[in-house]
Amino acid sequence: MTVRRVVPDIHTQAMRESRDFYGLLGFEEVMDHGWIATLASPSRPAAQVSVMTAGRTAPVAPGMSIEVDDVDAAYEAVRASGAEIVHPLQDEEWRVRRCFVRDPDGRVVNVLGHV
Repeated sequence: MTVRRVVPDIHTQAMRESRDFYGLLGFEEVMDHGWIATLASPSRPAAQVSVMTAGRTAPVAPGMSIEVDDVDAAYEAVRASGAEIVHPLQDEEWRVRRCFVRDPDGRVVNVLGHV
């Protein structure tokens, strides 16, 4: 399994203002679903930050997203370890397969792969 990117997920109630702020730091919007927007560096596209108001299909919003090349293998490794699965592995309508897991310090991590 290979990690493709790691993205901090910043919770906000001020989407436009947050997008504008990160724009001041050189980020450009690359995705906007209304409740979540991802901004990336034009010179290093894998350098990203997401701003979000809430989770769309999960009971909680994650603090970080980790994209891997084999999300099913990652899910099985986490499940076998006994770590808490906060949101089960499923395909989302925005062409992402993902699950949420809780790390040892209680942070919720979105583990995903594009489908």
